[in-house]
Amino acid sequence: MTEFGALNWTILAAYVVGALLVGFLLSKRVRTAQHYYLGQKTTPWPVIGLSVVATYVGALAFLGGPAWAYEEGFSVIFIHINYPIAIFVVITVFLPFFYHSGVASIFDYLERRFGLASRTVMSAIFLFGNALYSGIMLYTAALVLEFITGMDVTYAILIVAAVALAYTLLGGISAVIWTDLMQTAVLFAGAFIIFAMVLAELPGSLLDTLAALKAQGRTDPFVHSLDPAKVATIWTGVVAMSIYHVVVYGVNQMMVQRTLAARTLGDAKKAYILMGYAAFPIYALFFGLGLLFWGYYGGQEFADGNKIVLEFVAAIGVPGLMGVVTAAVVAAAMSSLDSSLNSMATVTTLDFYEKFFNKHSTPQRSLAASRWFTVLWGVLMVAPAILFAAGDGASVLEVLSEVGSFFVGAKLAMFGLGFYSKHTSQRGLMWGVAAGFLSLAYAGFLTDLAWPWYCALGGVVSITVAWSASLLLDGRQAEWHPYSVVGQQRLFKQEGWAQTDEGWQRMPGKVDRASYFLLAYFALCVAALWMAQSLI
Repeated sequence: MTEFGALNWTILAAYVVGALLVGFLLSKRVRTAQHYYLGQKTTPWPVIGLSVVATYVGALAFLGGPAWAYEEGFSVIFIHINYPIAIFVVITVFLPFFYHSGVASIFDYLERRFGLASRTVMSAIFLFGNALYSGIMLYTAALVLEFITGMDVTYAILIVAAVALAYTLLGGISAVIWTDLMQTAVLFAGAFIIFAMVLAELPGSLLDTLAALKAQGRTDPFVHSLDPAKVATIWTGVVAMSIYHVVVYGVNQMMVQRTLAARTLGDAKKAYILMGYAAFPIYALFFGLGLLFWGYYGGQEFADGNKIVLEFVAAIGVPGLMGVVTAAVVAAAMSSLDSSLNSMATVTTLDFYEKFFNKHSTPQRSLAASRWFTVLWGVLMVAPAILFAAGDGASVLEVLSEVGSFFVGAKLAMFGLGFYSKHTSQRGLMWGVAAGFLSLAYAGFLTDLAWPWYCALGGVVSITVAWSASLLLDGRQAEWHPYSVVGQQRLFKQEGWAQTDEGWQRMPGKVDRASYFLLAYFALCVAALWMAQSLI
């Protein structure tokens, strides 16, 4: 469309060319499959941390965050206030197991702890869930291209998929991490510019707008309702979504894989801690935008809430701003797409190709296979993107969270029981996972239970059935498994292994001093919300 203009096209093209150039330059360092999965393990931890931020926040928060808050009010902030709690658990228990295993697929742990069947089942669950996730992310980026060019959304989906696939295919995880750094800068530049523009365009002063929003009950983050059908309450945020985000960051190949590329376990932990501190202000920014848009538009209804940001930018007509916003959204979406493609290729190669089809594969053959699987998943993610494009315009951030909630219960049960159960066996575990999915199917189709509770429900049912079935089928175990937390702690003492590395705990279950500050930070975030609501 001519309205987009040469300046905007130049900004967008510069970003795309930059991403492809990074992929091309880093492709020269990818000689084996291990390089494709983990790089050379020399990436600085702040870069990895920003890559984690870019991957999970991404375009969903940029477009879907304001749309969600526009519809529900600021209470949705509690869905994302729990990151310090989740990161505290993850770096204490999960990362030591995965980092010191020396493998690229986190599902290797399940085979060591239970057996091949549990590894294969969880790998398949990850691939299916991540294909849906990728489709939603792909649609989010295509939504912008459709809006600014008028092209059919299907063509926009294909274009974005091709670009993300190209540089991921070339540079592997290193290209993913370093382009994420560039994408993070573009994303937040766009967000802060829009925030400043909304403040400047409000019909009244900021204080008057906030006072009006408070009078309508839209600024209050503290919803105390015990109704399990309500999505955004204190209880869903602190309890249900804490469990959800422990699983998302603890046993999500897409997230954990980049920390396995860190130089040391301490660097991996620091990268995650960065997310623990960054998440609250980031989501407060995007949800705050949703509130300000409500004040600007006076509660006007939109056919597709995900386009509120785009509608605003188009209306104010600042030269070059639409180019920056478009680049920001495309960059944010690609920061998640590239991570997803690389992690799915890694899991497919390690957990299926090398396990069942080529057990004696060479590093070069595995590299070739990984790239072919990257292409395969790049093609397959187009289908869910097109299906979502035909949806009802619900917030893409909420939709992604709801889709993901169906799978986290099984992950919680498998890894949680692996870490802390003495008697759980593989046969019992499979029965537990099946029961968990049945309970979620019942909750999803026959009850009004809010999706944040799906993780807790699926996890509790899976754990209870798995533990009971294990005792019934295989009886009590005499010793703790070496890959349980207790088993690892005993091995550390028996073998005389160093418990710390550069001041960071290597032993699973031992808390680092820096982790306690995360809990204090969570309390400060809650206090800040209370104070802000009181002062408006």
